[in-house]
Amino acid sequence: MSKAFTYIIECADGTLYVGWTTNLERRLRAHNAGRGGRYTRGRRPVRLAYFEEHSTRQEAQQREAVLRRLPRAKKLKLITQ
Repeated sequence: MSKAFTYIIECADGTLYVGWTTNLERRLRAHNAGRGGRYTRGRRPVRLAYFEEHSTRQEAQQREAVLRRLPRAKKLKLITQ
């Protein structure tokens, strides 16, 4: 069983981006190199603000969907907990 992660990154303009990956370090490097999500390409540099570890990709994808629907205030509360 491989690990998967759901993450929130903070972009240089203060916006938040939610995603999932199986390799958190590689994905963060990709975002900062302009090869991540289209959204983050013009908002570099980005920093990892929060992450959760899951036992399956499916769990990570489901959690990503939940986090994406949260309002910004709730995402910030999650980050600061």
